[in-house]
Amino acid sequence: MLIAAGIFSLLIWGYLLLARGQFWRLQADRPLKNTLHSARIAVIIPARNEADVVGHAVTSLLQASGSNTLHIFLVDDGSSDGTARAAQDAAIAAGRPEMLTVIAGQPLPPGWSGKLWAMQQGVERAREFQPEFLLFTDADVVHAPESLATLVSIAEEGSYDLASFMVKLHCESLAEKFLIPAFVFFFFKLYPPKWIADSRHATAGAAGGCILIRPAALQKAGGIEAIRNEVIDDCALAARVKRSGGRLWLGTSLATESIRPYGGFAEIGSMISRTAFNQLRHSALLLALAVAGIAVTYLLPPVLVFFSHSKIPIALGAAAWLLMALSFLPVLRIYRLFPLWGLALPLIAVFYMGATVHSAYKYWSGRGGEWKGRVQDPLKKLTLR
Repeated sequence: MLIAAGIFSLLIWGYLLLARGQFWRLQADRPLKNTLHSARIAVIIPARNEADVVGHAVTSLLQASGSNTLHIFLVDDGSSDGTARAAQDAAIAAGRPEMLTVIAGQPLPPGWSGKLWAMQQGVERAREFQPEFLLFTDADVVHAPESLATLVSIAEEGSYDLASFMVKLHCESLAEKFLIPAFVFFFFKLYPPKWIADSRHATAGAAGGCILIRPAALQKAGGIEAIRNEVIDDCALAARVKRSGGRLWLGTSLATESIRPYGGFAEIGSMISRTAFNQLRHSALLLALAVAGIAVTYLLPPVLVFFSHSKIPIALGAAAWLLMALSFLPVLRIYRLFPLWGLALPLIAVFYMGATVHSAYKYWSGRGGEWKGRVQDPLKKLTLR
């Protein structure tokens, strides 16, 4: 029985490494070629109480404009901390106040999430600019000097309708080092970039902190209105674009980064919990299967190593655990963490399992998707399918 469990565990990790779109290898931002592409880009930043970070984001975008013609549309979504003023001060300090338009967000209509309503208002205003691309980015994302030029180059040379970077997340505290690289790892395991770029594969995904999209592709996909109440809005948008015939690219950026720190384990847990049960389509059955899947995939190998009394199950469990740790190495390199962190993946998975169960609890208690004082994932009828 234990030998069969060990073989099964090894097969799981063999599949993940060899047949899951090589998600673990990651597609990093590419060096620019000699021929650069110039484009008119309307940058849309939805912002709600982001005064401590938005100035850095605006400054970085203005410095990254390069040969592109750029205009930033910041939608102030009811902030009470001076977010708009901080953005304006940054543009003035950069000597380019004319490249920033601050839009006072209108009251949230029924059926919309706050972020998407802000993005919709930005898109409507950006039409005046007649952009060739829209860049949706978060107020905490600091763009590298060549970030925009690289994204435009990727989109143009690959004929992509949507190109997105998973930016480098803040990772300095113990909690961040323990949990943030795994967040990236799990994200790419769900959304392998090779599958996303393959028009024959249904998988679609994007990272909401940095999405470059052609306006025509957005319109063909139904616009922001088509995803107006989605909690995982970035992947929902990517799915709409792909279903409407658009081409997608998703990769990682080594230099563009989020400067939003996470206060500790509880704050990161809340971030995971905000979307996890929505990802499972609010299904109690899928929740049970997810918990079982995490247990078998991540916990079975160390259980075999520490609790088996026979050499063969121990060896099989150790081999599966080693494959698990090896698959985690590319993400650990990005975050400059010691390779032995990979051996902690089973413990990290336990945390994510708990956050997923907590996400279901929050949803069932009517507080699903809570973010900055808003419930974004209201309770619907419980489904067992």
